[in-house]
Amino acid sequence: MDSPVRTTAELAKMREAGHIVAGALSCVREAICPGISTQALDEIVRDFVKERRGSLLFYNYKGFPANACVSINEEVVHGIPKRRRKLKDGDIVTVDIGVRYKGYCGDSAWTFPVGEISEKAARLMDVGERALQKGVDACVAMSKVSDIGRAIQEYVEREGYHVVKKFVGHGIGTKLHEEPQVPNYVDKALLKQDPVLRPGMVLAIEPMVNIGTEDVETLDDGWTVVTANRELSVHFEHTVAVTDDGPQVLTV
Repeated sequence: MDSPVRTTAELAKMREAGHIVAGALSCVREAICPGISTQALDEIVRDFVKERRGSLLFYNYKGFPANACVSINEEVVHGIPKRRRKLKDGDIVTVDIGVRYKGYCGDSAWTFPVGEISEKAARLMDVGERALQKGVDACVAMSKVSDIGRAIQEYVEREGYHVVKKFVGHGIGTKLHEEPQVPNYVDKALLKQDPVLRPGMVLAIEPMVNIGTEDVETLDDGWTVVTANRELSVHFEHTVAVTDDGPQVLTV
């Protein structure tokens, strides 16, 4: 199923929402240090977004108890911020934020280093960020959704890592999650309904990249998803508009 095609005016509103998301992530980047709690990061996001009159889309989404997802090391997605959970030197931490502003949504996630990280973690982060760029570059008018997943999967696997297949990207607009689904791999089941990318479509591209396995598990809290082998994972996401002039990242 296709994503709605947005007008120039709608894309301008989505860009405003995206700027708020990007600004919140910039504040998080500046605040991250050993000893800070994940709850403190969540409060930074909350305050930044509310000061700009945006709505936090994750808060109480299907019961999620926080404003942002904050996931550390082997946590892939949906980590719950906690006052007692403190970042440590050498950790990597992903912060995922969704915002609605003037009726339109922006969604972005980024994995950040905490202090001095290992070469293993740094290389994984580099591959994850490059995988996102491969997906963004594939958001070209008259290509297909599967071209995005193919670009991401081929790059990640060539580098010796694994793409998470349980969670996928998505269309985005007036709602956080819209059609189509945007897998970070070539999903043969979805190839029969492989939408053509048309100017005005907006997609959240979000590869999650693991060491050693694509398999994940959900912890007893019902939210936090971790790698099955408890190895590191990274998650990078942008909201991207398909245009006649090529892909435009809205969450910058």
